[in-house]
Amino acid sequence: MKEKISTIKLERQAIKSMRTFLEKEGFIEIFPPKIVRASGACENIDTLFEVSVDGNLHWFNPEKPHRAYLSQTAQLYLEAITPYFKKVYSIGPSFRAEEGNDDRHLTEFTMLEIEFAGGFKKLLQYVEETIYRTIEDILNLPKSMKQEMGFKEKNIEKLKSIRLPFPRITYKKAVGILGLDFGSDISSEKERQLLEKFGNQPLFITHFPNPLFDFGKEIEVEKFFNMLPDPSNKENVLSADLILPFGGEAVGAAQRVHKLEELKWRLENSKMFERLTKKGGSLEDFKWYFQNLKEKSVPHSGCGFGIGRILKFLKSEKDIRKAITFPLNQANIV
Repeated sequence: MKEKISTIKLERQAIKSMRTFLEKEGFIEIFPPKIVRASGACENIDTLFEVSVDGNLHWFNPEKPHRAYLSQTAQLYLEAITPYFKKVYSIGPSFRAEEGNDDRHLTEFTMLEIEFAGGFKKLLQYVEETIYRTIEDILNLPKSMKQEMGFKEKNIEKLKSIRLPFPRITYKKAVGILGLDFGSDISSEKERQLLEKFGNQPLFITHFPNPLFDFGKEIEVEKFFNMLPDPSNKENVLSADLILPFGGEAVGAAQRVHKLEELKWRLENSKMFERLTKKGGSLEDFKWYFQNLKEKSVPHSGCGFGIGRILKFLKSEKDIRKAITFPLNQANIV
């Protein structure tokens, strides 16, 4: 129980720091729903939890064939609000029906997400500053409070070594350094190799392959359909993953497509939509989102912070199950 108490205190401090920074930057907290249509999915529709009542998947509307799911992301809801408030964020659970019981994946985890009216460069600044201000707040706490959160001196020294700006490398350069084929997914072990080459500082991998570009071959790496293609090179999208020592990929970020017809085209031609139609889904699942986009849209960007992996980084903890208070995976439904 002593370890859980220290973890609770650290979780609270980290989320408090992130929320305080965002509020000072003018972000407004929004509270999106957690039972959603397929519009609440990330890249992989197959990892959605379906919501039923007594086995009835159409309990909410027997007249229609679509289904309801537990939310993986609040992204599209935040996007719909962004034209009116300019800067918004939410904090809540993300549900992923992924196989395995390893040291870095969870079935349910806390995610902080932001969206704002602005571009890719500013997005990366928000990401690194949110992480850095969280570190600063911890370092400025009295020694006794840091000890209560489970910090040892070696953890503190590692946090003191973190500097802004975080180093950045394009996806293309990253796979070149690692000796991987273009289009390959970068595994957690390969992430660690990259971090070592950059002094174990938090590292941005940017400009991932555009999933809607014809490369003449199948690519493994998969990104969300509405990431904006780089105007200077359509092979890439304006996206980035923040890789943290111990934490691995902890933040996924991108500038969004905000033009309705382009967005519809990207969705209809995505792997995500192909999987959705096999489940009986359609564009109807995104109707409310398209309607909001039609009424008012602005260029915007956003990201999701995986709190568990950020806590792994802060604690220099290899196992995510030791970094959060109530770890939930396939082997541990409590």
